[in-house]
Amino acid sequence: MNKSISNIFSGEAVFLDKANVDTDQIIPKQFLKSIKRTGFGPNLFDAWRYLDKGDLNSDNSKRKLNPDFILNHDLYKSCNILITRENFGCGSSREHAPQALIRWGIRAIIGESFAEIFYSNCIAIGIPCFTLPKKLIQSIQKLNVSKSLFLEIDLKNSSAKSKDLNLNLEIKESSKKMFLSGEWDATATLLEKSSLVERKYKELPYI
Repeated sequence: MNKSISNIFSGEAVFLDKANVDTDQIIPKQFLKSIKRTGFGPNLFDAWRYLDKGDLNSDNSKRKLNPDFILNHDLYKSCNILITRENFGCGSSREHAPQALIRWGIRAIIGESFAEIFYSNCIAIGIPCFTLPKKLIQSIQKLNVSKSLFLEIDLKNSSAKSKDLNLNLEIKESSKKMFLSGEWDATATLLEKSSLVERKYKELPYI
């Protein structure tokens, strides 16, 4: 069943200082053989998070973490807001990329820009994607170095604030309306209105 996204939500943010992050970097191709929608979280940014190469049979608890990758730092392990640079989610249209993000714990993304298909895939599973100009992203980066940044996001008013920041976020008006109305999940909407769809189908002229 569809449900609305909370108008105001908050959490710790982490800044991923990389531009043009493609979907293969978000979730590498060797993990796409699974038909499940679970288990992708441990393999989010797999090639950056681990020093060895993994596959579907890997025991991630025994793999060696890359100490230089930001998501492996104790300070950022519980973050649920991801802040990125431009063209995040470019490359192939794999739906596993936003699945990996949400399974890891990401609940919202703020970036300079997003690849269109990736953006749509995020909206479809309930991850709001907001944009900000480059200068404001850089101001966040300065505050997010060596300390976590607590952000409160107001979806209805497209804004975010912290102790030191007040940001006017941008999000497609259609996406915001979908989240606030609870109709962001197209499949759930279709199932909820199945009787109407069936009735309309029966009204169609026979061909």
